[in-house]
Amino acid sequence: MEKTSRFVEVQPTMENYWRSIILFGRNVASYKFALGKSLLELAPTSGEFVRLEDLAEPYSRSLCEHLNVAEKQVTSSSSKFLDACRRFNEKEIAKEELIDTTVKLGFNNVIDAFHVVGSGDVGVRFFQDERGGRQKGIRLTQDLLRLLDQYQAQNLPQEVEARWRLVETAWNLGLPRQVLSVRYEPEAQILVADDPGQRRPAITGCRDGLNGYQKGKCFYCFGDISVVSTADDLADVDHFIPRMLQDTGMEMSLDGVWNLVLACRGCNRGEQGKMALLPELRFLERLHDRNSFFIDSHHPLRETLMRQAGETEPERKAFLQEVYKHSKELLVQNWKPPFEYEPAF
Repeated sequence: MEKTSRFVEVQPTMENYWRSIILFGRNVASYKFALGKSLLELAPTSGEFVRLEDLAEPYSRSLCEHLNVAEKQVTSSSSKFLDACRRFNEKEIAKEELIDTTVKLGFNNVIDAFHVVGSGDVGVRFFQDERGGRQKGIRLTQDLLRLLDQYQAQNLPQEVEARWRLVETAWNLGLPRQVLSVRYEPEAQILVADDPGQRRPAITGCRDGLNGYQKGKCFYCFGDISVVSTADDLADVDHFIPRMLQDTGMEMSLDGVWNLVLACRGCNRGEQGKMALLPELRFLERLHDRNSFFIDSHHPLRETLMRQAGETEPERKAFLQEVYKHSKELLVQNWKPPFEYEPAF
């Protein structure tokens, strides 16, 4: 009898490819985030071909806005392009000169490198480089348009912004990666960075920072969730290990990123919702997998998770098992959602 493989090939979605670029690529400058935001902004109305002059406007605008908040936007010591953005912010040059400089200097590397994750390009292209043509620009692809047709498209601009804020915060604090710590402020529902200087700069909304690593799905039932504040299906920030257990001998903070997940309102606080119950054991494996997404995102949440839960994968598994054991001894009962969609991660 012929054996049937237990494994099947998984075809990534357009959202998977986009999030791979934004969330998992290594960063030496914030230009990729500015280009990603510009693509999402321009695609609905720009037409297929986008001139560099038209791309330069939202691209430079995003960088100027971020420079007003965080001075360091690149790991190299200098950048003539960013100097022009700073001069524009100081009203030393006009917008026309900024656009001209952006066209000449702003896209030198980012257009070539945008689709690169790891050692090569991802499997799709959201634009084609046509800077060598008579009209210099980029051509938006059907893959980008298909991406924008998906439900999760509404969340992507905020995910780009959140990832950008995480990266620039690390650079601007000037801390070694192993020192930087990101944690949750429950009352404001934001992620903040701690550092030895006792500053606690706000980085981003917690939903925005977590959503991409759950692929825009409820952690428990895999239903679609939103991070748009006015959406009917706005996600809840949930403590996997209920926060009420913090004062029962837990030595670690339950407000750590390792313990935060996004859940739909039904799963979190609906009639059959989790409330302050402990999820079934199989969800602990899912939490470990979700945290591994953070580890693979390199910086800075990688270091935060490793400091909170363990340097190695066996250490992190042992950490979760011990916390879960303590919680089960106290709460006794387990919870699961009344309905689950196909797994997304």
